[in-house]
Amino acid sequence: MQLDIPAGPFAGYIFDCDGTLVDTMPLHYRAWNVAMQRAGMPGELSEELFYSLGGVPTRRVAELLGQHYGLAVDADRMFVEKEEIFLEMEGELRVIPAVVDFAREIARRAPVSVASGGPKPIVRRTLERVGLAELFPVVVTPEDVRHGKPAPDMFLLAAAKMGVPPAECLVFEDADPGFRAAEAAGMRWVRVPSRGWQR
Repeated sequence: MQLDIPAGPFAGYIFDCDGTLVDTMPLHYRAWNVAMQRAGMPGELSEELFYSLGGVPTRRVAELLGQHYGLAVDADRMFVEKEEIFLEMEGELRVIPAVVDFAREIARRAPVSVASGGPKPIVRRTLERVGLAELFPVVVTPEDVRHGKPAPDMFLLAAAKMGVPPAECLVFEDADPGFRAAEAAGMRWVRVPSRGWQR
């Protein structure tokens, strides 16, 4: 994978977790597919729809998927069930080497943080499982802010926790809600392909 990193200088770096640092998106897709089928969804979950929601908070994803398929889902119950299914697959977690290598290198001279749409316990556990927890002392999730992606709140909070002005931050993301959130925060961003990079 070749990352198209803009010329800086940047004073801080913010990374999404799922599909950016860790190759979790196929696992999350499988978990959502099972959870939605249990909720009455006919057939398979649309991959295009799923990937278009990358970075959106989990409960909101449940609401949006329910609306799309015309199902009356309990977002809180779906949230718990889907994450339980995901955790059963955590042995399959793998990092995305190009992004992690860059993060490790840049962390030697600038603050780094994670801003993820996933629930904080799951994000922290994911980072721990792949050996990245110590690299990222700052982890921001939807529990920490009023609005999740595509609102800028999580990126602005991550910048504040790093002590870096928003305009001096570079964001690494894999999905449109994250790109929009970065732009709303006044930050430049790098696209990380969440599908197909392994091939």
